Amino acid sequence: MQAVVYEQFGGPMCLRQVPDPKSARDGVVIRVQATGLCRSDWHGWMGHDPDIHLPHVPGHELAGVVEAAGPEVGRWRPGDRVTVPFAVGCGRCPQCRAGHPHICDDYFQPGFTAWGSMAEFVAIPHADANLVRLPDQLGFVESASLGCRFATSFRAVVAQGRVAAGEWVAVHGCGGVGLAAVMIARALGAEVIAVDVKDDALDCAQNLGAAHILNARKTADPAQAVRDRTGGGAHVSLDALGSRETCRNSILCLRKRGRHVQIGLMAGADRDPPLPMHAVIARELEILGSHGLPAHAYAALFDLIRAGKLHPERLVRKTVALEEAPAELVALGEFRGVGVTVIDRF
Repeated sequence: MQAVVYEQFGGPMCLRQVPDPKSARDGVVIRVQATGLCRSDWHGWMGHDPDIHLPHVPGHELAGVVEAAGPEVGRWRPGDRVTVPFAVGCGRCPQCRAGHPHICDDYFQPGFTAWGSMAEFVAIPHADANLVRLPDQLGFVESASLGCRFATSFRAVVAQGRVAAGEWVAVHGCGGVGLAAVMIARALGAEVIAVDVKDDALDCAQNLGAAHILNARKTADPAQAVRDRTGGGAHVSLDALGSRETCRNSILCLRKRGRHVQIGLMAGADRDPPLPMHAVIARELEILGSHGLPAHAYAALFDLIRAGKLHPERLVRKTVALEEAPAELVALGEFRGVGVTVIDRF
């Protein structure tokens, strides 16, 4: 099969022929029809993820068709249209048994713990516990855009943030994850204030439903500005970028008993940020992490799409061929453009 491969962190990537994957006894091989380009893939290429071993094929936001299934797979057959969470559970550990396979003790992540979906085929284990059947009305490109952007944001806003209609939600960082969070919070009836350093990203957030936008570069104190515009602070605030500055601003912009949700990966120099614990204590704030969405929770996400309250296709701004993926992945480190890029030609 054709796949995007790199052999050193931060080094060149190329499209080349590699062996087709084989399905595990409880797994499937998926013929990839679309796969998103995500900044997490860029972090992996830069060497920020200890699970990656070289040479490596990136990619984790995928949608496709089951090509082959192992003999222990009971729910899936060749031809089924599927997607998969970016964190796959083993189905046996305490976390999986408790309904949290996205934080499995023996997790599998395509594009990180194994070769990923920037290829014609990808192998996924534990298929019966982890595959998600795609609704007929949802195309492969839109399904790939759900990937870790919409899926992670959905859990962050709904399960972790517990956002309710009428609440103020601040979103710090309007890349793919942040824009998805804006859309989901609006679909739930929340009022959203979007914060970024780029006007084009803020314009996009406003077009997707943000009630207010705030350029952090043009504001002396972004956290205080959010508190002023929301009449005392956000009920829920999300750091959708992952930096010391956005994490701190997200916490400090909250009203009393507010909830901060960390979505953006904290890597490199930002890995262990100092936190304003004085505010956390004095205001009784909650600090929560969010890491993907379990397969069983996709039904609620699909319900919003079917009801016409959520339109993931509005986030897709560009589609490319597999051969264009290396240049597009490198460019993710420069925060070019707005929205999501999806590979849809193999």
